[in-house]
Amino acid sequence: MSFWSHFVYFCHFCVCLLSFCVFWGHFVYFLLFCVSFNLLCTFVILLGLWSRFVYFCCHFCVFFLLLCVFLCHFVCFWSRLVHFLWRLHGLHAAPGPPVAHLKVTDYHVKCCVVSRYAITTIQSSVWNQLPVVKEAAFEVDLPSNAFISNFTITSNGKVYVAQVTERAAARKIYDAAKKQGKTAGLVREVEKFRVAVSVPSGTRMSFLLSYEELLPRRLGRYELSLGLRPGQLVPNLTVDVSITERTGISFIKVLPLKTSRLLSNNAQGKSKTDQVNRMSLSRSSICLNADFNVQYDVDLKDPMGDVQVYNGYFVHYFAPRGLPVVPKDVIFVIDVSGSMIGPKIKQTKQAMGTILGDLREGDHFNIITFSDKVHTWKKGRTVRATRQNVRDAKEFVKRIIAEGWTNINAALLSAAQLLNPPSSGRQTSHRVPLVIFLTDGEATIGVTSGDTILSNAKKSLGLASLFGLAFGDDADFLLLKRLALDNRGVARIVYEDSDAALQLKGFYDEVASPLLTDIQLSYLENQAFDVTRSMFPNYFKGSELVVTGRVKPEVKDLWVSVSASDSKQRVKFENDVLVSHAKANNKSALFDCEDGSDGISSFVHRLWAYFTIKELLLAKLNTTDPVSQRLLTEKATNLSLKYNFVTQVTSLVVVKPDADEAAQTPTTAKPTTVATTTVTISTNLLNALKTVSPPAPGKVSIPILNLPKLQHNLCFTVDGRANDVLRLLEDPVRDIIVDGHLLGAPSKHGMEERSRTYFDRLTISAATGPSSDIMITLSLEGVVVEGEGRETLPINQQGSVTRQGVNVRVDNHHSCWIQLDRGVRFLVLFHQYKHPSYLQMAHLGFYITDGQGLSTQFNDYSIEILYMFSLIGSILFEIWPI
Repeated sequence: MSFWSHFVYFCHFCVCLLSFCVFWGHFVYFLLFCVSFNLLCTFVILLGLWSRFVYFCCHFCVFFLLLCVFLCHFVCFWSRLVHFLWRLHGLHAAPGPPVAHLKVTDYHVKCCVVSRYAITTIQSSVWNQLPVVKEAAFEVDLPSNAFISNFTITSNGKVYVAQVTERAAARKIYDAAKKQGKTAGLVREVEKFRVAVSVPSGTRMSFLLSYEELLPRRLGRYELSLGLRPGQLVPNLTVDVSITERTGISFIKVLPLKTSRLLSNNAQGKSKTDQVNRMSLSRSSICLNADFNVQYDVDLKDPMGDVQVYNGYFVHYFAPRGLPVVPKDVIFVIDVSGSMIGPKIKQTKQAMGTILGDLREGDHFNIITFSDKVHTWKKGRTVRATRQNVRDAKEFVKRIIAEGWTNINAALLSAAQLLNPPSSGRQTSHRVPLVIFLTDGEATIGVTSGDTILSNAKKSLGLASLFGLAFGDDADFLLLKRLALDNRGVARIVYEDSDAALQLKGFYDEVASPLLTDIQLSYLENQAFDVTRSMFPNYFKGSELVVTGRVKPEVKDLWVSVSASDSKQRVKFENDVLVSHAKANNKSALFDCEDGSDGISSFVHRLWAYFTIKELLLAKLNTTDPVSQRLLTEKATNLSLKYNFVTQVTSLVVVKPDADEAAQTPTTAKPTTVATTTVTISTNLLNALKTVSPPAPGKVSIPILNLPKLQHNLCFTVDGRANDVLRLLEDPVRDIIVDGHLLGAPSKHGMEERSRTYFDRLTISAATGPSSDIMITLSLEGVVVEGEGRETLPINQQGSVTRQGVNVRVDNHHSCWIQLDRGVRFLVLFHQYKHPSYLQMAHLGFYITDGQGLSTQFNDYSIEILYMFSLIGSILFEIWPI
């Protein structure tokens, strides 16, 4: 803020203060008047002096108006005072300029889905048009079941491929790179991928990430979710999705962009029924932080399912339609401990009200609530889902109060007693036993040992399937996951969002309609081997069972058998599937995916590896034997390394592109002398440099041409390279040195082979005494003066420093004046642009405004140029006449 702005605000403050004083004076006078007025009114009425009474009434009205006016003055005074103090505080604590970010020029997402197996590639390109080195962060939120398969960084034409190694080896590689002065990254979190890289000024860098996943079928559809999070405005963003299904696509929906995890954020899109659908999104200048979601389902009329065999590998998708629903015995076990107080218990009640209303007449159910004590709604049994029982259950849920500790073991044992009463022996019911267990914390009372809880649950639950729901981040999800694996179920996390009730209801819908039990998918042992899990306790409506394996080379027809129990009987199907012996390199025309795919045979091959690794990791989680854990880890690690998957047993080591340039920092680079005040160089330096063939790195003499002192500014260009340090001035007698550091700039159109450079940092050093010196470092961030202490001057406000006879002054015209001694004065301009064009970059300009104090040896100093790599770029260097 300028001086006049301060003055105006101060005057306004004084006027407001004066009005404030006048107001209070009038207010006191008004109060005195009111008291006297009451007395006078009494006296006037008694004497009958009505004319005086009218006079006093008018006077009272006038003062009432004055009161309103001065109340307005009072409010105005305080508002202006607060505004004034706020502005005054802003002068001393003014925020700095907004942080400049790298520009994301391109963001492309491409996904190929072949028979539910999706390969997604995300490519992001950034450009550092700033005058300093900036860090570029590439972040991707991955699906929970995805494996990273490829990651590369491209910079200056070089491609850096990340290495997938086992975790112990990855740590060693990472530590070794750090010891060698290289910068490296280590990626372990599979669901949150993040790599940060330092991008030199003027450099373009591209990140490319590929990951693979099998799309699960839930509620009768597959859903592909692609994260679009470039983090800023992107001029060129595309999304390309290709879906190929051998049996055909029954429906497909492209949903509106989803900007949060809320389920209610989804909306219905348009439907298409083409077998191969291709959707693209391309808009200019859009800024996204959303998910691009596609939902579809396939035509599958064969009750055997879809079996595909290619090049020695097979995959069997089993998802029969149109079967009757099998009744169920379902126990809802709900955590009502103190940690559930608030939105959690409210959303749980809301979800339970809806779930209970969806129970079928043939279902049986019961409700257990637990904290430090366990309370069962109907003692000793499950009850039929009649209208009256459902109404009573809803009333019970409404009365639930959250309080107490968490006794997980007692709650599970109570649920087991309802499904398997000890007095009734083995029941012959055809209903499917299910336990839906919800908790938001860890076991804090009773049996708290995880292994003991697991053992007790497995012994008591029998054939019941347990589905665990971890409500929030504080729940013991690992324990719930192991409980579900031990007891024929799955575990899921319920996020603490406003749609948690919808999440609970959605999960229940997935298991609400069992169609088959005790499913077994069989393949002859002399034909198939390395087969993944093929026995399943339940098949629910809208889901899908998947089995993969390998086929022996001599097999021509693969025999497949399916047996299961429905609501009435045991059913069985058998069939022979023709084995395809297509070569792995025969790319299918329909499988239009370029990155890491060699046709449909490659898809089945990689799907087998993907599924096998998943099952090995689950088996490792579900065992406590150290020997078994080690063997399972070794198998999962070997497969992960063979197929280049980043999993729970492997890591991704990234050696950043700037690692090989770390040794060439400005502190170690040798300065290059390019000019002196008495110019002894050819008239056209560019032509002179062309006459000298670029030798190996070292100093090169330039043809000399003596010029008289000029009465005009001399301006010329000199070729250079980003990160070079040029010696702009050196006086050996006065011991004055000026070095300039170069940063790269974008090339001009039509001259892409020539790079451009500017100064982004200047260093001025001078001897100020026999044993003392001073160093001044100027950059676009500030001016640092070192000598008998250290002081920093910001470039956006006035200030000065005097050290050892040297004066450094920054004015309000983006200029810095350096007075080293009498007759030696330099000027540095901070060139900045409010709205820079493609070729404009913030930089520094160096000028000699007074050189009379420089020695004659300086005037005759030789000119030498240090070639760092090649002669490219241009630098503006201006010398004022002396």
